[in-house]
Amino acid sequence: MHRGKRGCKIAHGSPMGVLAPKTMADAAQAISLTKRTRQPYWREPFIWRAALLAALSAWLYFPVLIRLSQQWWSDPNFSHGFFVPFFSMFVLWQNRSALAVVPREPSLWGLPVVLFSLCTLILGTLGAEVFLARTSLILLAAGMVIFFLGWKMLRAVLFPLAFLLLMVPIPAIIFNELTFPLQIFASKVAAWALPLCGVPVLREGNIINLPAMPLEVADACSGIRSLLSLTTLAIMYGYLMERWALVRVLLAFASIPIAVAANGFRIVGTGLLVQYWDPDKAEGFFHAFSGWLIFVSSLLMLFMVHQGFRAVFRRSGGAA
Repeated sequence: MHRGKRGCKIAHGSPMGVLAPKTMADAAQAISLTKRTRQPYWREPFIWRAALLAALSAWLYFPVLIRLSQQWWSDPNFSHGFFVPFFSMFVLWQNRSALAVVPREPSLWGLPVVLFSLCTLILGTLGAEVFLARTSLILLAAGMVIFFLGWKMLRAVLFPLAFLLLMVPIPAIIFNELTFPLQIFASKVAAWALPLCGVPVLREGNIINLPAMPLEVADACSGIRSLLSLTTLAIMYGYLMERWALVRVLLAFASIPIAVAANGFRIVGTGLLVQYWDPDKAEGFFHAFSGWLIFVSSLLMLFMVHQGFRAVFRRSGGAA
């Protein structure tokens, strides 16, 4: 080794050389100062602004969320709503590593979305339209993501954000429009299947007249409850158990005919139970138990349909 003109030691074996001890100490000190001045993630300014806006939103939406949770508790048709926000949070937590590397590009376009969602909340509250008030919360969350993190982050969290729509009960007018056709369809299925089992039937709308007693397909027996719950579970199941996006979509759509057909079989089973065993079994424990039994059967049917979709995709070479 030899000394350069300014006293720094230069290694012959390296084209870049080696820094002198004094220069290395200066570099180490600079790196130390850089690390010391870098703030933790939770101290970044946008985190505090987002937290402040989230707290204000929670204060505004507190009455809406209280009434929403009360409806989940009191209305069995929408009791699945308790699981929806927890599943969305689980999806975000599961994808936390991928979300951490998404570029943050805040956009002012999120501000009009936030303002529009607040106007929707006001209109829904003043007009006693709870559906608008509740969906405005999801719209507000989307606007906050755009405003603080950008459009790329919105695309990254679009699925858990859109999944939150399933926690909002559908409007009563739409609910009634869906319930009555399902009642008629279940009645028609029972009126067709029961004679095949030796039970004469006379159907009058949603009333099935059996020799033992008339059987009414009421709103609770329309199948809307199992339809909403099974569709929600099908989306969750598809996300957790399937990597092909097309199969996930097909599973969600397949849950609709599965739920409708299963409810038709339930009405047929109830008719056979009334005719050949005891008319009192059409109500009470056996009626409720048949609902749970049919729902479990629907889950098994969904699983078998999933396996069929996977087999078709494997044969067609649709593996990702």
